[in-house]
Amino acid sequence: MPARPNILIFMTDQEQGQVVEPGHPCKTPNADRLAAEGVRFRHCYTPSPHCCPSRATFFTGLYPSRHGIYNNIFNSAAIHTELNPGVITFGEQLREVGYRTIFSGKWHVSAAENPSDRGWTELVTTATKGTNHGRTIEDWRRDADAYTEEGERQRGHIQRPGWGDFVVYDTLPDAGPKGYEDSHDYKVVSRAVGAIHDLQYTDDSWALFVGPVGPHDPFNVPKKFVDMYNPADIELPESYRDTLEDKPRLYQRMRRQLWDQLTEDEVRESIAHYWAFCTMQDAMLGEVLDALDATGQAANTLVVFLSDHGDYCGAHGLYLKGVPAFREAYHVPCIMRWPKGIPNPGREIDAIVTLADFAPTFLELAEIEPPDDLTGNSLLPVIQGRVPTWWPDALYTQCNGVELYYSQRAVMTHEFKYVYNGFDFDELYDLRNDPHEMVNVAEDPAYTEIKKELVGKMWRFAAKENDIIFNPYGTVGLAPWGPAEGLRS
Repeated sequence: MPARPNILIFMTDQEQGQVVEPGHPCKTPNADRLAAEGVRFRHCYTPSPHCCPSRATFFTGLYPSRHGIYNNIFNSAAIHTELNPGVITFGEQLREVGYRTIFSGKWHVSAAENPSDRGWTELVTTATKGTNHGRTIEDWRRDADAYTEEGERQRGHIQRPGWGDFVVYDTLPDAGPKGYEDSHDYKVVSRAVGAIHDLQYTDDSWALFVGPVGPHDPFNVPKKFVDMYNPADIELPESYRDTLEDKPRLYQRMRRQLWDQLTEDEVRESIAHYWAFCTMQDAMLGEVLDALDATGQAANTLVVFLSDHGDYCGAHGLYLKGVPAFREAYHVPCIMRWPKGIPNPGREIDAIVTLADFAPTFLELAEIEPPDDLTGNSLLPVIQGRVPTWWPDALYTQCNGVELYYSQRAVMTHEFKYVYNGFDFDELYDLRNDPHEMVNVAEDPAYTEIKKELVGKMWRFAAKENDIIFNPYGTVGLAPWGPAEGLRS
């Protein structure tokens, strides 16, 4: 058995952290099994609520202002389409010290490089070079007649004149006994399972990345999994009836223009389909864990189950991710198991961690000295039962929009959350009394000092990460207190 642990990463796409919380109605028996045999991180967050910047952070240990990926890299609105010069990823570093590195699934980190350019042997991959997530003007001209909406709105659809319907959810026919045998995700997972069986014969340590694309929208799921949930039994999210009147107007526009078309019954059905999608991903996670057990490699393999970002799925009456800045888009599941290296399994960890913390963790496990300038910190002492005194006491986010640009930064502690909106008024939530972020107290004088403290923390982190929000010009220097307030000695 190799001395250094194997590393197996199972990263879903757009999965809420709450769905694997104890007592949640979503059925995730394999995540529960993993948590019972390892540790569950209850406060794991993405630094940016979108696939590309969050995945780039995961692979580099850097925040977007450092790695250079701010939004979707596969369309003409991208700020950058590839990692900044000199940025390295953990995959190529693991390969350099002798790890066998294998990649199956979604990449979405660079439009100029594939996983194989960054140290990985590729199996089934998506979101790689040559992908396009937009439509050209000529595409629109050619297909214009197909995007003229007439008649009644279909159930589970959002009508968008001139854009085409947006499908929120649908039920698919089962494909085989498992229900998902013909899905792309099953191809990703089955190839990974095959790799696990092959790896049992190697003397080298290995790293395997498994990246299905579920439960990303649309929530189109085989009937076998949809039937596990009765929409009539599903309660609407606690924040569903938020009027958003004290929130930025953009939030209100999204809800009123799009998601308010869904009836409350459809919202319940959408949640049922989303949970069904998560349950399907959990079943595939189970196949990977079973392969580890069957090949005798589980004891010395660090398994990491997590996602790149979440989905609102009806919270505050919204869907998808990006701006706004509510918890459901940022909070991601994170469970780690390593029988040989994690003591006292079954623990829950309340430390705030981000996707930037995994690259330095993997490097330390591989006995590689992490670069000094990484944003993240190794989780090794945390999973071993220690939380260092220097551990961050807050989450910091960086969002510059998706295909529409918005400067948004947030600072969140266990008690408060401040959101700086460069495009509208700010937000402040007292999480002690308002965990669902319903009441914006940013203008309440009783919270002025708390807001000022969080703004100062924002500026200090922004300076450390070489962020782009320091311009003092009159139309852009809109934070209630400028950089000097946070950086004065």
